[in-house]
Amino acid sequence: MSLRENIDCILEKDPAARNWVEVVLCYPGFHAMFFHRIANALFRAGLKTAARVVSHISRVLTGIEIHPGATIGRRVFIDHGMGVVIGETADVGDDVVLYQGVTLGAGAAARMGAQTRGKKRHPTLGRGVVVGSGAEIQGAIYVGDNVRVASGSIVLKDVPANSVVVGVPGRVVYKDGIKVQDETPDLEAEAIKSLSDRVCKLEGMMQNQDFSAAQPPSPGPEGKEPDPVDVFLHGAGI
Repeated sequence: MSLRENIDCILEKDPAARNWVEVVLCYPGFHAMFFHRIANALFRAGLKTAARVVSHISRVLTGIEIHPGATIGRRVFIDHGMGVVIGETADVGDDVVLYQGVTLGAGAAARMGAQTRGKKRHPTLGRGVVVGSGAEIQGAIYVGDNVRVASGSIVLKDVPANSVVVGVPGRVVYKDGIKVQDETPDLEAEAIKSLSDRVCKLEGMMQNQDFSAAQPPSPGPEGKEPDPVDVFLHGAGI
């Protein structure tokens, strides 16, 4: 991948980028890709310690940690970048976008130490994947082409192509533009709903001064300010 191609990619994908001089001087994602090319070449030549030194210098300067053994495709854009970690056996496809705080980690394999040295431990990302800020993709899993991973999600299993993943743990909510009907119970959503019902019951008891009943209050008149819990649930698609 040429440096010019990387610059053009950033100019195309980031509306804040105005010219190539700004990209070269001010974009840590561009700097991290430049250093990784050097570190990866040294790593493949067998100069692993030298490669790690270059990678460490890049980490200090950019806040982005890419192991020199990681495979990075063409036109990969790391936006902002602070806190991004890409592990040794990660494979990042072409045209991928990673935002700040993303981790492509080893998951459970990291706790097994030297037993997994030399084995595939980190995820593989297909072409056109976008990973939101703070998301974690862990383990030797495959994330298909054109997948969108929502910010803060934790992905622990394979994701089919053309999907949208949200939540902890990550689950597919859209595939090929169609909403997925997931029959797996969402414990977090159920807990929130239960708390909302309980609050309604308590409010009804207080208003009626009847503590022997536990019925939820009747719906308020039109124009009443919406309940914030209902707004949250609706916004989260629950």
